[in-house]
Amino acid sequence: MRRTAKTPGTRARAPAQAALVVGALGVVFGDIGTSPLYTVQTVFNPGDPHPVAATRESIYGVVSLIFWAVTIVVTLLYVLLVMRADNDGEGGIMALITLIRRRRLPGGTRTKLVLAALGIFGASLFFGDSMITPAISVLSAVEGLKVVEPSLGQLVVPVTVAIIVVLFATQRLGSAAVGRLFGPVMIVWFTVVGACGIAGVATHPAILGALSPTYALGFLAGHFSTAFFSLAAVVLAITGAEALYADMGHFGRAPVTRAWLLLVFPALVLNYMGQGALILDDPSANIANPFFLLVPHAIRLPMVLLATAATVIASQAVITGAFSVAHQAVQLGYLPRLRISHTSERTIGQIYVPWINWALMVSVVTLVLAFESSQALAFAYGVAVTGTITITTLLFFYVVRHQWRAPLWLVLAGGGAFLLFDVLFLAANLTKIAHGAWLPLLIGVAVFTVLTTWQRGRELVTVQRERAEGSLRGFVEELHRRRPPLQRVPGTAVFLNRNQLSAPLAMRANVEHNHILHEHVVILTIETLPLPHVPPAERLTIDDLGYADDGISHVGARFGYMDDPNVPGVLRLAAAAGLECPLEVDDASYFLSTIELRAGDAPGMTRWRKRLFVATSRITADAAEYFGLPRERTVIMGSRVAL
Repeated sequence: MRRTAKTPGTRARAPAQAALVVGALGVVFGDIGTSPLYTVQTVFNPGDPHPVAATRESIYGVVSLIFWAVTIVVTLLYVLLVMRADNDGEGGIMALITLIRRRRLPGGTRTKLVLAALGIFGASLFFGDSMITPAISVLSAVEGLKVVEPSLGQLVVPVTVAIIVVLFATQRLGSAAVGRLFGPVMIVWFTVVGACGIAGVATHPAILGALSPTYALGFLAGHFSTAFFSLAAVVLAITGAEALYADMGHFGRAPVTRAWLLLVFPALVLNYMGQGALILDDPSANIANPFFLLVPHAIRLPMVLLATAATVIASQAVITGAFSVAHQAVQLGYLPRLRISHTSERTIGQIYVPWINWALMVSVVTLVLAFESSQALAFAYGVAVTGTITITTLLFFYVVRHQWRAPLWLVLAGGGAFLLFDVLFLAANLTKIAHGAWLPLLIGVAVFTVLTTWQRGRELVTVQRERAEGSLRGFVEELHRRRPPLQRVPGTAVFLNRNQLSAPLAMRANVEHNHILHEHVVILTIETLPLPHVPPAERLTIDDLGYADDGISHVGARFGYMDDPNVPGVLRLAAAAGLECPLEVDDASYFLSTIELRAGDAPGMTRWRKRLFVATSRITADAAEYFGLPRERTVIMGSRVAL
């Protein structure tokens, strides 16, 4: 007998929209909001392998390119289009992969696999972005000390490292707390940034002419070689676009959209215009650090402090995005089970992943010590950003065509236009491979290898494990017919199992070695579906396995990849739903099946990937903690699997 249990559900009260907008300002927009610190400076950097001379024509062209890059990529592509492709409120490139993997989405299997692989590589590049952004952002702000007082230059690296360590140490407080703290700071930041931009524009109002696309197009057409190489730095103005999408689940699409259109976008445009006007006034003197030179001398030191705070927030945007991407990767089977803390009772998307947090911190500190300046890191920055954006565009328009059913001509025209823009930026950044752009590519390939190796190794282990476990129904039937009957002891035993077809290894070991079984047995399978949340009414399935009088039942619990799979909570729901055998949840014993992995000679993966898979398995979080099991009543029984 099999039935679906109906369980009551509650909907959390949504916070006030104004509070969400402030929170979004404090978490989501830090990355893109601090791009004016280094974008224009990097374009005209005389140390660039492909320098751009600060002529009147190039200044107008660059400022126009920056404006239209932000308008087209961030406003049109991400804020108005891509963020509509949410997966039950969750965003990010992993959400697009989930939409494509769903069976109901049309399209060929091979095409879906290729797109999913591209998506995984895009997510891998985003991890590279998450390492570089804190390093370049905080460095660029602290470098303002050299503008205030050149002798303070030697303090830039140690101060940067100290700030980064403190930043990562506070992540456990959660993005909601961080957002409440940082939101007001970012409101001040964007207000001041916009005001400084207005002051700069006032000196040369003609710079507003750069809002016309004719300057950008004229620069590209008339000086293509110079303009093309400048795109590698212009792209720094759109860093953080993917973080907007990845962080959408923390606050929702509407608050992010409002904050961008009403405050962030106007402030950034004004500041870029102001920097352009400042360089027009005196190119030789002002290209060194136009952002801080735009600030009145009397308030430069306070501005350095405010910029430092803003860049800490910039780092927050990609760190929280990395937590979201890692969590989704775990739930979709691309990473081992990691310890994940939910930091908000009202917003399920607000999480903290300790292992990812400390790995990022070590990586960021290493980058700061290795590169020592924001200009050196800028060469490495663009590839990760443009690669992720290009892949996101491809996946998005596949969803537009096959899920939204948009006409083919519209997809080809719209997608082609955006991809042309993305590919142009990507090609420009690939010219920097020898000058540091190899770094995000190396990080991306390394993370991609880990993700795909874990997914493939997990498939191979599952096949071997299911062979050792055997059929669940066959095992229960064997127990029912066993003579003399198996001794049954009082109490409730809960065996966690990976699927509903095979028998738990711990249950087999208990019968074969201890020759006993509890009076009431629940075999629990937790299934993670490729969608963020499962409605409570569809969460449970209960099956008595054909022998209702034996006291053995199977409970299937389905969760979304953003849900919290708490086992005692599931059992209470099952008891309320009318499970045949009585459950003593507070006194139940929990049995976990664990396996020891080792690299063997079985086919399916190369030996080095087997070793990588075994090494990756060592970061797996404790299963009892992950499933919310009481340790004093949890028994772990193991076996060995050779790949």
